[in-house]
Amino acid sequence: MNVLSPEEISNKIESLNGWFFLDNSISKEFKLKSFADAVAFLVKVSFEAEKLDHHPDLLLHSWNKLKITLSTHSKGGVTDNDFSLAQTIDSIRQ
Repeated sequence: MNVLSPEEISNKIESLNGWFFLDNSISKEFKLKSFADAVAFLVKVSFEAEKLDHHPDLLLHSWNKLKITLSTHSKGGVTDNDFSLAQTIDSIRQ
């Protein structure tokens, strides 16, 4: 598993809805209907991340928003694992 180049990231991120590349990571903010919905979504994401042994940075803020930031910390950048988890997260949210 290698760190992707900025060009590879730009190409791959086009297949994701609403994710952006910044500061050596990919991120997306989700706005949910309520605080309870935001917490429930956070828990669902955490279970999927644990299955993959790949753990995102999660920021619950403004009572109904969850910002998710993905980077493979052990590799120092964005890898295919980050894109796999992003796709999984998007599938949870649909």
